[in-house]
Amino acid sequence: MLKYFGTDGVRGIANKCLTPEMAFKLGRCGGYVLTQHKEDKTQPAKVLVGRDPRISGQMLQYALISGLLSVGIEVLNLGVITTPGVSYLIRAQGVDAGIQVSASHNPVEDNGIKFFGSDGYKLSDKTEEEIEKLIDAPEDKLPRPSAKGLGIVEEFPEAASKYLQFIEQTIPEELDGIKVVVDGGYGASAKLISRLFADMNADFTTINTDANGLNINDHAGSTHPEKLQKEVVAQGAQLGLAFDGDADRCIAVDEKGNIVDGDQIMYVLGTFMAENGRLKKDTIVTTVMSNFGLKKALEAKGLKNVRTKVGDRYVSEEMIKSGYNLGGEQSGHVIMFDYHITGDGMLTGLHLLYVMKKTGKSLSELLKDFKEYPQRLINVPVVHKETWQQNERIMKAIDTVEKELGDNGRVLVRPSGTQSLLRVMAEGPDKETVDRYTEQIADVVRAEMGAE
Repeated sequence: MLKYFGTDGVRGIANKCLTPEMAFKLGRCGGYVLTQHKEDKTQPAKVLVGRDPRISGQMLQYALISGLLSVGIEVLNLGVITTPGVSYLIRAQGVDAGIQVSASHNPVEDNGIKFFGSDGYKLSDKTEEEIEKLIDAPEDKLPRPSAKGLGIVEEFPEAASKYLQFIEQTIPEELDGIKVVVDGGYGASAKLISRLFADMNADFTTINTDANGLNINDHAGSTHPEKLQKEVVAQGAQLGLAFDGDADRCIAVDEKGNIVDGDQIMYVLGTFMAENGRLKKDTIVTTVMSNFGLKKALEAKGLKNVRTKVGDRYVSEEMIKSGYNLGGEQSGHVIMFDYHITGDGMLTGLHLLYVMKKTGKSLSELLKDFKEYPQRLINVPVVHKETWQQNERIMKAIDTVEKELGDNGRVLVRPSGTQSLLRVMAEGPDKETVDRYTEQIADVVRAEMGAE
């Protein structure tokens, strides 16, 4: 069991749980692990570092960079950029690793540190465990040069432009003719989306782009699309797109103001790809959190759905292992391997626009055969999330509901990867049944393990 790393890097309340001291250790130990196997020892290791605009980002980024420099690593400072931008630039620049300081969709008081290897992928559990062992070692025996051999920092101001140019080149034509409202979520994409959509000749307006370090994800972006829903309808737009704090997620809104989540986006992209002979093995990879309706809708089109455990890196691993090219999560991480190796909100948004333009259909028309099953998710704060499966009453409550639902639904209980929560989810034939069963299990969890 990993001590510091969750499903998406190391996260916590900035300056309390995730301190500058911890950021320094992560830079020092993480940088060493990621670069110690560098083949060309004649050149110093080089690592990219970016961040989202939340106010604690600079504090943690500078501490992280200090740790990297202390073991002789050269740093390219990307400044504020999206997480998929870091992943792309690692490969484009041929560097040894990349690190993003971001807590993604979390509130402003949180922050996080995400590591990527030289291939641009998130780290394996094994590599994260290796970093943790060095952090907790009784004595720091890593290199500590005093003059020659220390790392240096270089600014990389053209990073965002190179990344945007890459995204634009994945679309074979301009995206005129569709009116879209774009929500930057006061995050890493806020200063980029106007350039991107203007370059693509889209008819667009933007909201929530005035990022000030304190308003990231604040009633904005992919986790709070309410304002976007209203704007799409008020402006008579055909589409709304919302990104989270680090823009690796995309949630859409159709012309009627209805939210279109990651499952639905994958269905639209996947069926279009299949119709054009581009969906490998006629399969979309999702996690166990995906709606049962996606599986049913894909089956009706003669397509398949493979599921993994929660976390976009597990989706990526399955895609690599089995040769698939489309996957993602209900939350809006969509991975299009034909273009990028990680979830990319802006890339996803452009391709959704492209499907609408090529088919001449509205988003609601493209989703007419997709019927969502009622789903309820309850996050229960708990004291020790790691021991929930050892609790007989909780396991009995789950078993009871599963037997009653039979083939008409399912139950999924899992610990959060980043918080002290147990997530209780159920799907079923109707909302009333789902609500009752979810509350039934959640009540047992609260009684047995709930945090006061």
